[in-house]
Amino acid sequence: MKSLEELKKLREESIKNLEMRNTEKNIRVVVGMATCGIAAGARPVLNTLVEEVAMRNLNDVQVAQTGCIGMCTLEPIVEIYEPDKEKVTYINVNSDKAKRIVAEHIVNGNIVREFTIGASDN
Repeated sequence: MKSLEELKKLREESIKNLEMRNTEKNIRVVVGMATCGIAAGARPVLNTLVEEVAMRNLNDVQVAQTGCIGMCTLEPIVEIYEPDKEKVTYINVNSDKAKRIVAEHIVNGNIVREFTIGASDN
């Protein structure tokens, strides 16, 4: 830290990141962050999701992490939970796919089917 302004900015960013973990939000985005997920690249996916949600000011979206989801060969896995809808499971997610998931699914409400567990060309 070189100035009080840098410290204030860091504090504001940390508060935003903590707010995204609030469990009372409507949309929950969960990233598998067990050893298998991390080894497959889940950390950059999680970071991208957090950045995209913050950049778009999606205040009703919680980004969280979990342990092993149970499908290690399909990692990184991202699950989207929305009230009164079925869970959507995205597999083999990378940062580019994560950006598209935020833009198309979370913002516009359109599931990116080719990234989901049921799609044949993942």
